[in-house]
Amino acid sequence: MSNIFDLDEPEKAKSYDNISALKSKFDWLDALNAEQRRAVETTEGPLLVLSGAGTGKTRVLTTRLAYILSQGLANPWNCLVVTFTNKAAKEMKTRVQEMIGSMADSVWLGTFHSMCVKILRVHAELAGLKPNFTILDEDDQKRLIKQILQAEGVDEKKYPPANFVEKFSLWKDKGLSAQKVARDFKGNITTQIYQKYQARLLELNAVDFGDIILTTLDILQNPANEEVLKKYQDKFKFIMVDEYQDTNVSQYLLLRLLSQEHKNICCVGDDDQSIYSWRGAEIENILKFEKDFTNAKIIRLEQNYRSTRNILTAASNLIAHNDGRLGKTLRVAQNSPAQMCDNEKIKVISLYSGEEEAAYISREIENLHRNNFRYADMAVLVRTASQMRELEESFIKEAIPYQVVGGPKFYERMEIRDMIAYLRVIAQPDDDLALERIINKPARKIGDKSVQKFRDYAYQRKMSLFHAVKEMCEQKLISGQLLNAASELIDHFESWQNALKDIRPDEIAERVMDESGYLDMLKAENSVEAEGRIENIQELVNVMSDEANYPTLDAFLEHVSLVMDTDSMVSSNNVMLMTLHAAKGLEFEVVFLPGWEEGLFPHERALNEGGSSALEEERRLAYVALTRAKQKLYILTTFARKIFGQWQNNQPSRFLNELPSECLMIVNNSYQPYNRGYPARKMYEVKPKTSYQTDYTYEPDESYNSPKKANYKGMRVYHPSFGKGTLMSVEDDDKCVVYFDTAGRKKIYASYLRKA
Repeated sequence: MSNIFDLDEPEKAKSYDNISALKSKFDWLDALNAEQRRAVETTEGPLLVLSGAGTGKTRVLTTRLAYILSQGLANPWNCLVVTFTNKAAKEMKTRVQEMIGSMADSVWLGTFHSMCVKILRVHAELAGLKPNFTILDEDDQKRLIKQILQAEGVDEKKYPPANFVEKFSLWKDKGLSAQKVARDFKGNITTQIYQKYQARLLELNAVDFGDIILTTLDILQNPANEEVLKKYQDKFKFIMVDEYQDTNVSQYLLLRLLSQEHKNICCVGDDDQSIYSWRGAEIENILKFEKDFTNAKIIRLEQNYRSTRNILTAASNLIAHNDGRLGKTLRVAQNSPAQMCDNEKIKVISLYSGEEEAAYISREIENLHRNNFRYADMAVLVRTASQMRELEESFIKEAIPYQVVGGPKFYERMEIRDMIAYLRVIAQPDDDLALERIINKPARKIGDKSVQKFRDYAYQRKMSLFHAVKEMCEQKLISGQLLNAASELIDHFESWQNALKDIRPDEIAERVMDESGYLDMLKAENSVEAEGRIENIQELVNVMSDEANYPTLDAFLEHVSLVMDTDSMVSSNNVMLMTLHAAKGLEFEVVFLPGWEEGLFPHERALNEGGSSALEEERRLAYVALTRAKQKLYILTTFARKIFGQWQNNQPSRFLNELPSECLMIVNNSYQPYNRGYPARKMYEVKPKTSYQTDYTYEPDESYNSPKKANYKGMRVYHPSFGKGTLMSVEDDDKCVVYFDTAGRKKIYASYLRKA
């Protein structure tokens, strides 16, 4: 087995020469403010650098590394610097190379995964692997789990492989191996598959991404490998961590283990920007830093170089409403570009509908563009991807070039393409490409070999695939499960085609979602990603409900074709359209924040299911949203949005009430926003109002008589935001499922309801 310390030996002489040359010309400290300089020069012992948005954390990290090396405090190969993305690692390495030259090449600088792979390749045998092990991607994981489920006789419709992938990843993020989980959840089907999955990975000499860190941790924690652990603890004299608030349990345990010898660990992060709990991040890691590391120092970076004073004041006031934070207050840095800008107030716009919201944003983008702002200077940040559809169509209509960041455009998303494929076959049964896309989606046991049979039959008889499947079913040229599945699919399509004569296109889409099993397939995944896909399909139904523009299914499909053709246009100067999660770490001169309404932002899931911690994370997400803007910031809220084709009245986000009024400018108020006690109304009953109400307080009425569990089904209830509805069920934790007359299905705590 090769020695890890031999890898860096060729660089030693060169690095020592560089150190002596650097000492005499070290002048980087002059460019730092007092807070940053203190963080750079504090090199001994545990250090937490609380770096607010736009306060120069990357500059601090790179300068601190250069300072340590230039002062001869450590050799490059004795420094470990870990980040979360390859992009961040590359940027950091480039900056350090500019400061200290080729010496930077010998620093252990990269992502958690790349650093652990480097260790794991050397010590693979200690984990039962060979050094040339394979790293599986998510598709490989799903295929492998599918094979295991088939071998074990487990129904993959009831237990989708994607669910196992997500669960195993979360367990590994929490440092839970298959053996540890088995001790806590004996007899659980997920636990059993986890054990078989890990055993199969060893047989294949493979790991997945979760294993990379967890397996490395297991090797170092094993008492039998004490010598290996000691070598790495001795080796890494200085450890630096970027975005520490995003670390999961496994990453935290690894860092704590490696830093035990020298205790020189510097973690840079912002507890106010911890927004990834849904993928394993533990905000507690940064909140308990002082408890975990004895004699730890905390330095706060509060001078912001990005945003104007009004934006920073608003963001600081908003995040101060969170209890789970260490605390800091952003201020504009002296002589920064932000200080030189006009201190414009944040514009708050109340509009009637999502369509008007998109139109307003498009008009304002064009106005700004005519006033010397590039399209690329502007971004629209949404809470959920389903909000993008109306914005995209408005941009296309106004010929505004745009780019969706972090995912495909609305009509290019997998679930939207799938649903449109169903609709294409309904409108035109001879559309073979559309039928092939969804013939086994969701899984119907119509595999590739069966599709090829249908394809050959169609080719030989010069007919479409649809008619080939129908004829083979009618003539019993196929049998068993294939016959049943194919016949059922054909029956569905013929039923939908007949119904199209009598019902609207959006109603056809709803039937397809339910009767095809596609919606059930997404619900069975029970993941955050699947919830987003469901929201996107709901938005597709919304746009199809516009009878004025799409009176027929053919008219809607033609519209989609034209939109997708326009989407192919390419421009290097685009308005950026992305979710709030994707925007973290970015900055723009102008930012638009649509959809600040209760149930959308903060999201309904956080309000109904997540408790106070979920609401605090939503508020951190709002803080991230505000601090992306440098000069101009627009917050938009609408009175009504369509959900599943039905208008839902909205209450402005509680976060608006947490922004100081002196930082806001009420630009437009076409319609009265919701306030406490204002009943839900149908759209045509809403009266325009010229003044803007700023009381967005949202509290349950303590005088309400909550519905009882006995004889609840069918009870008529009232909610102050959603109006009247019918109570469908009450769960054990006192959550009620209600179908509201104007807002559709909602899950609401009983304390928010009274009998109608």
